[in-house]
Amino acid sequence: MFRFILYLMIGIIISFYFFPIGFTFLPSSINTKMLLALMGIVFLVYECIKKESVILNRKLVMPIAIAAVFSLICAISTDINNTRDYSYANYIFSFLVWISGAYAVCVAMKWVHGEASFRLLTYYLAGICFSQCILALLINNIPAFQIFVDSIVSQGQEFFQEVDRLYGIGAALDSAGVRFSLVLVMIVALLNNDQFTRSNSVAIILLLLSFFTIAVIGNAISRTTIIGLGCAVAYFLFSSGLLSLFIKRESVKLGVWFGGFMLLAVFISVYMYNYSHDFNKLMRFAFEGFFNWVEKGEWTTSSTQKLSREMWIWPEDQSTWLIGSGLFDNFVYSTDIGYCRFVLYCGLIGFSVFAILFVYLGAFFLFEVYEYRLMFFIFIVLTFVIWLKVATDIFFIYALFFCLDSFVEKTPKPKLVDENRL
Repeated sequence: MFRFILYLMIGIIISFYFFPIGFTFLPSSINTKMLLALMGIVFLVYECIKKESVILNRKLVMPIAIAAVFSLICAISTDINNTRDYSYANYIFSFLVWISGAYAVCVAMKWVHGEASFRLLTYYLAGICFSQCILALLINNIPAFQIFVDSIVSQGQEFFQEVDRLYGIGAALDSAGVRFSLVLVMIVALLNNDQFTRSNSVAIILLLLSFFTIAVIGNAISRTTIIGLGCAVAYFLFSSGLLSLFIKRESVKLGVWFGGFMLLAVFISVYMYNYSHDFNKLMRFAFEGFFNWVEKGEWTTSSTQKLSREMWIWPEDQSTWLIGSGLFDNFVYSTDIGYCRFVLYCGLIGFSVFAILFVYLGAFFLFEVYEYRLMFFIFIVLTFVIWLKVATDIFFIYALFFCLDSFVEKTPKPKLVDENRL
């Protein structure tokens, strides 16, 4: 029981990092990501004192340098254009906050499990995203629970309610969809590559339960999730071993489990769609493109139509093309598209440096962790696909990867944690 409580506490800590929230009893400028970053600084200072030396991860030198250059270009853009919009001019500080918060998360994992590994991180993130989907349904269907959550958590829920969108605790809109997408890919990466997970039926069942819950409910929270779902399914088919000339027994087992859960998810979704008005509404929103394809013969959604018709807004002069206008906040150009917003803010010069940062991060881990090279390639692709819809980035997941002890574990360490119970 005590160990379960510890696991729950670590899950909450990781959720506070992955889905940052504010609290109604704290100033609006303070959120859980910042609190974890402060904890990370304390832990780092303690380690430095303990080891009587300065701890520096050399792998972070290049990313920090690129982030600093990007921030400088954005600052120059605001100065040249005489604006005070420092949305990305202070990106280097946001970058370091994510790193510090990730360090705190991994230290906490080490305290409980004795290590911070990719396997454990994926287990926790899968459970957290699954929980967010369940919480979103509870908030949507139980008014008393919604009032309780809204009285404690500050996350812009007034806007979510205004636009009638499903939300969890820190999980809403495109930011949630981006995170769900990353976790779906990570789950498949673990199933495809981690031998301990592939041979553990309990782990497979729990991961697939999380996967298909996120695929359905996560897509109702944010349709951006469909991007990660498509990548994850393709990744599974390509790397699970099912398409090999000689198919291993464990690959057949995994394929049967995956297919079985997929059929179960479809059956439950169809049943609920036909017998629940609220679920019907959620599914028609989540899979609007599919319904339009079946009913109208074309794959379209209201959001993609709006993006394609109204939001491709580009600079109108050479100076803005090069260095931007220094304006990003407050939806000033009436566009959500990441490419447009970044170019309009800091020009092609700034955007190119920003893009290089995420190509570098993905490529670094792609060559550093060969077993998961396809996952990191997908992360690079996801970065550029996501910018077609929203202006955000996925550094928060790379920050966690930099702080892990290990990615590839040949054998588990049973004395540290009973992973069958996760």
